[in-house]
Amino acid sequence: MTEIAAFIAQTIRIAIPYLFAASGGVVAERAGVVSLTLEGFMLTGAFAATLGSFYSGSPWIGVLCGIGGGLLFGLIHAVASIRYRADQIVTGIAINLLAVGLTRFFLLMAFDSSSNSPRVPGFGITGDAASLTGALLRNPLVWLGLMAIPAVAWLVHYTPFGLRVRAVGEHPAAAETLGVPVKRVRYLAVALSGILAGLGGVYLALDQHQFTDSMTAGRGFIALAAIIFGRWEPVRAGLACLLFAAAETLQIQLQGMQGIPSQFVQMIPYVLTIVAVGGFVARSTPPAALGKTED
Repeated sequence: MTEIAAFIAQTIRIAIPYLFAASGGVVAERAGVVSLTLEGFMLTGAFAATLGSFYSGSPWIGVLCGIGGGLLFGLIHAVASIRYRADQIVTGIAINLLAVGLTRFFLLMAFDSSSNSPRVPGFGITGDAASLTGALLRNPLVWLGLMAIPAVAWLVHYTPFGLRVRAVGEHPAAAETLGVPVKRVRYLAVALSGILAGLGGVYLALDQHQFTDSMTAGRGFIALAAIIFGRWEPVRAGLACLLFAAAETLQIQLQGMQGIPSQFVQMIPYVLTIVAVGGFVARSTPPAALGKTED
């Protein structure tokens, strides 16, 4: 039972940044804006949280700074994609590269290091596997991450704003004829996406008590894969995040076993992601207006 509890706790710990990013990505994509930028939002949120926590001495100030960082890059993406109608795939790649470059530059400027920051106040604690469950229960970001998916599901399916999000993601022209402000709804959706994905980065930084260069390590892309695997439904996307996190936990536990090459073990989460998306993407129907820049 101890091993099972440790496995579940580790899975939840790994899943939290995926849940934050996927919940934000679902909102933006249901509004018709491609969320290839999740990686950049997370990385910016992580670095901003580290700066805020380091200079204020409070992890809560770090959380607010991380939210601001994710929101800023979300607005950049919104302006480029909605106001100037730039190609959303190109914009997403550019924002991800910009996030990597800026965080690396300011990491060197602020901490005189190109690899990592000093330790900062955070919510995570170090300890053995037996204390992991207790550490999760005492981390408020864990509870926020677990609530993100049901909150977004309620927002998308049971609120007037959610109805508008789904309308502009499917038939923006028809929604506009009914008086729905299409651009405003998309701006709000992408801004919310930046905030939620930024919180995923905040969790990473404050759980590890530091920022390291490119610490998101592709988590934003895995969250995007979970969205596609979940067919753009929040609850299904959340379950996909837990599945990918369980595969990563299994990979960590198998690394200590003899007779299995470590390279093959490290491939497990990524192979599962490719198989899952490759098997379901052809049968998934994205929002009809996803990625379309014309009015």
